[in-house]
Amino acid sequence: MSEARLDVVQWATGNIGTRALRGVIEHPALNLTGVYVHSADKAGTDAGPLCGLGETGIKATRSIEEVLGLGADCVLYMAAACDFDEVCRLLAAGANVVTTRGEFHRPESMDPAVRERVEAACEEGGTSIHSTGSSPGFITEAVPLVLSSIQRRLDGLTISEFADLSRRDSPDLLFEVMGFGKPPAELDERRLSHGKTSFGPSLEVVADALSMPLDSIEAGGEVATARQRTRIAAGTLEAGTVAAQRMTVSGMRDGRAVVRFRALWYCTTDLDPAWDVRETGWHIAVDGDAPLDIDIRFPFPLERMAETSPGYTANRAVNAVPFVCAAAPGIRTSLDLPQIHAVLG
Repeated sequence: MSEARLDVVQWATGNIGTRALRGVIEHPALNLTGVYVHSADKAGTDAGPLCGLGETGIKATRSIEEVLGLGADCVLYMAAACDFDEVCRLLAAGANVVTTRGEFHRPESMDPAVRERVEAACEEGGTSIHSTGSSPGFITEAVPLVLSSIQRRLDGLTISEFADLSRRDSPDLLFEVMGFGKPPAELDERRLSHGKTSFGPSLEVVADALSMPLDSIEAGGEVATARQRTRIAAGTLEAGTVAAQRMTVSGMRDGRAVVRFRALWYCTTDLDPAWDVRETGWHIAVDGDAPLDIDIRFPFPLERMAETSPGYTANRAVNAVPFVCAAAPGIRTSLDLPQIHAVLG
């Protein structure tokens, strides 16, 4: 990697983008040159106050033409939805892209027409694009690849993600969007199985690395209900309504799951049926000739979750910038890049 400071644009300033913006400003090897925002209220605002820092002299813009004119080495693309026209314009103009969007984890899993467009833009601009974050990304690719390095036989690897939502004061998110507090029959099964597209490509990256190509990706979900009326920060769960949801994505090979990701969101541990519910964090079980059982916990109170958790996703993307800028043009997976590490001083 070059020792020269890299010019970076932060694209979008939601929860994750704001944390990434702060990370870029404070990074010793990166130089913030621009900020793209979607809100008219943020346009013209200095980048520093947008993320709780002092004035930087860099003003936020809503113009992609202004961003393209900056000639940045990299754009941290953290839009709420992926606009492939935007992404291709950035790449074709010579800006590498690191994104927390999940569309680019594995080129072979992309729509062929979209992949062709993106690769053509990379070729035109001499640029690369990489998807990463905490989940998928760190926990579904970086960690499993490290754990597999001490195996000579892998019979199964399961990543379980746990999230205690009991103290999250977001009624609309929990009750309207996620469906907690509703009768089980009203929960859309398709929403519980959306992980096939969100996490499937990431699991396939791991399988590809191990030369264990998957036959298929299967996904599904299930719910558990509250045994009794339960009060949480967002409101009240009545007995018999949805109090926990579990989504499972399985990478199948020879009729069995060899890599699997499971996310369990819950508002109480008093569930029907009873589930193995753990504290917020990750659990990784490796079944092979060197078995492993690993717990990763978030060592802070649940009340600080909204304040702290964005860093888990944003920081990895910021740390990836120098590696993606140094990579060969194209859609770059975790297998194409060196192990990502932080530059802290």
